[in-house]
Parts: sequence; structure tokens; C-alpha cells
Amino acid sequence: MTRLVVGFDLDMTLVDSRPGIGATYRALAEETGTFIDVDLVTSRLGPPLEAELAHWFEPELVPQVADRYRALYPDLAIPRVELLRGAREAVQAVLDAGGEAFVVTGKNGRNAALHLQHLAIDLDVVGEVWREGKADVFRARGVTAYVGDHVHDMEACRSADVVGIAVPTGPCSPDELRAAGADHVVDDLHGVVGLVPDLPR
Repeated sequence: MTRLVVGFDLDMTLVDSRPGIGATYRALAEETGTFIDVDLVTSRLGPPLEAELAHWFEPELVPQVADRYRALYPDLAIPRVELLRGAREAVQAVLDAGGEAFVVTGKNGRNAALHLQHLAIDLDVVGEVWREGKADVFRARGVTAYVGDHVHDMEACRSADVVGIAVPTGPCSPDELRAAGADHVVDDLHGVVGLVPDLPR
């Protein structure tokens, strides 16, 4: 039998990162003198940082601006981010079932790990992967289910043939998540707890 291995997305799945990301973008806009619609940015979290920055900066500036964002992030974002409802319980349910839980995120791995450390959640992190990159991690790590908030998370699940559990706490609606291939859509992470006993092993 396959061992239960559950991956979790970070931003808007385990944590509400909007306040911290917003603060970091505001500081970046002030430093660079560049207009950034922070409300718009925080309404569509999910894609990699560089993809978002490309909406506001010339292509040749994106790498250095991304480095500066990541340097600002620990002091400005980490203290402002909180766990979403049921996050701790969902992770613990996987562990109590004898499974493995870890984070797979498009966020920079170092900053993702700082979030977990600050919130006292002890999980391994695979960072800077998105869409098919997540699917590659699922295959390599033997993931049996993944919990995410974005349609691209569910597309990665479908690509890797793992159970996709969606929470509509990010930018995507329940209907969008189902259309992208979600096997389950739950209101929040408390809903994951009830699914754990029936997840494939």
C-alpha cells in the first residue's frame, strides 16, 4: 500500500499572506517610485513573484526587483501573516493518520520556511515551483493528495494523478476549482480533517 503523503500550498491555503505581501509591495513601490496596485496584486495571489512583478516593471528590472522584494519580505511580511482556519488541525490530522505532510509552494523557500517557523508549524518546504513544477514534485515525493487554493494547483494534481483538495480561500471560486479538476472542494481546512481517513494510501 502507498503511504499517505499530503502536500499543502502556503499562500491563501495554510496562511493569509495578503497583509504581509501588501506591506512588502507598498515598500517596494515607495523605494522604486513605481506605481503598484497593491489591492489588485493581493487579490490574485498564486503565480510566481516574477510573473506579478512583470506587470509593473520592465523585463530587465524584474530579477533585481524580485531580489529586493525577497530581502524586504522577512521584516515586513512575516509578522503580519496568520494561519487560516483549520490549518493546524488539517496538518495534524495527516500526521495523526501516520502520513507525511509538507509544503509545496511557488514562494521562495526561505521565506516560506520563515512563515512556518514564526507560526510554529514544523513542516518541510519545497519552494519556487508552480503548475507543472508542482506536479513534478508530487511525482518525485510520492504525493497522494494536495491541498491548494488555485486552479493551477488542481491542474498540477490532475497532471500528476493525485487527489486534489481545494479551498476557495484564495482568488478562485469553488466552480473554477471544480472545473480545474478538484476532487474535493471544502469551505476551509477544517474540511480536510474529515477527508483524511479516506485519502488514498
